[in-house]
Amino acid sequence: MKTEEQYLIQGRDIVVISIQPWYYELGSNCKNIATQFSRHNRVLYINIPITRKTFYARNNSKGVAEHCRIIREKGRTIEQIGENMWQFYPTTLIESINWMPSTAAFRAVNYINNRRFAADIRKAIEEMNFKNIILFNDNDIYNGFHLKELIKPSVYVYYMRDFLQGYPFWKKHSSVLEPKLIAKSDVVVTNSTYYAEYAAGFNPLSYYAGQGCNLALFKNQDYAAPPELAEIKKPLIGYVGALDSARLHIPTIALIARARPDWSVVLVGPEDNNFINSELHQLPNVHFLGRKHISELPAFVKHFDVCMNPQEVNLITTGNYPLKIDEYLALGKPVVATRTKAMKLFEAYTFQADRPEEYPALIEKALQSTTPEVARSRVDFASSHTWENSIYETYRAIDQYKPG
Repeated sequence: MKTEEQYLIQGRDIVVISIQPWYYELGSNCKNIATQFSRHNRVLYINIPITRKTFYARNNSKGVAEHCRIIREKGRTIEQIGENMWQFYPTTLIESINWMPSTAAFRAVNYINNRRFAADIRKAIEEMNFKNIILFNDNDIYNGFHLKELIKPSVYVYYMRDFLQGYPFWKKHSSVLEPKLIAKSDVVVTNSTYYAEYAAGFNPLSYYAGQGCNLALFKNQDYAAPPELAEIKKPLIGYVGALDSARLHIPTIALIARARPDWSVVLVGPEDNNFINSELHQLPNVHFLGRKHISELPAFVKHFDVCMNPQEVNLITTGNYPLKIDEYLALGKPVVATRTKAMKLFEAYTFQADRPEEYPALIEKALQSTTPEVARSRVDFASSHTWENSIYETYRAIDQYKPG
């Protein structure tokens, strides 16, 4: 049996594509994975190509606006972003095609888009003098669909960390294309056992690689209480993260607030339109604190009495790894969450509700649950979910591929 050191991939050239560009302000699995790759390899992180529609739009975000400027002014397209790591700004525009009702027509034009994208990537590979590359595709079903044939990497790895088929934007065409992409990939790695089982139905070389947590950020230590919490009555039942109604069940949050008006429900994060227009804003014990910088989040979590994750149960969430739970547990906090297939991993360390009506009683139980020993067990469990461990499993998966 090989040792961990023998599985280590080092001295290789790795090209990473992703549905999330490097310049996107929020962190992502792919950024963490690319950074881990760069510890022992050269890494070229390819930003998502710009569509013609986006190029001519006037309200682009800062990062996209800079990408468009580089295209317009023929600026420098490769920028070093770390030791052994660079980001690349593709300059060839692709067409917006997701609106097409016919998947056959979509596939035809998507192939043209892929050829343009591949030509840009090949130029960057040549400029960087990358050889015998590993191509790592972070969930980009459309832009990465033909790159195995067009780029001809030594290994093509598809990373499934989200069930994009569950989103209205992706559903129509991805439900046809993603199984085909999984089938033709050399190796598939996932951050969820549920996704690994799904992918194995199309490709036997499909593996669960686990999930890393930013333990350096969510470090179990004392934090000064955020001033926003000073005037809010305890106990604080809190959530941090995007308030996305595709993932969070608004009626459950309302039920908790109504059942226990003596509790304060604290929501930290940006709201989508459904949250903005929801009944929650009429409830006096629900507090919306808005978007906070990621570095501020541990202090909020540390001062919550109970952390919650009241998810919608749907195709998007049922198999999705709940990274938020790791972040809560890393600070030793009691957690109440909706039971999903992905939550099975956390059964021994959380309180899980099968129905919204169970939340108040479980929160009451969670409020009484913490002892120093219990808090330490939560921290220790979350601390086992490191990016180093996840990358080791990714390397083991890649080792299973035998070309020819």
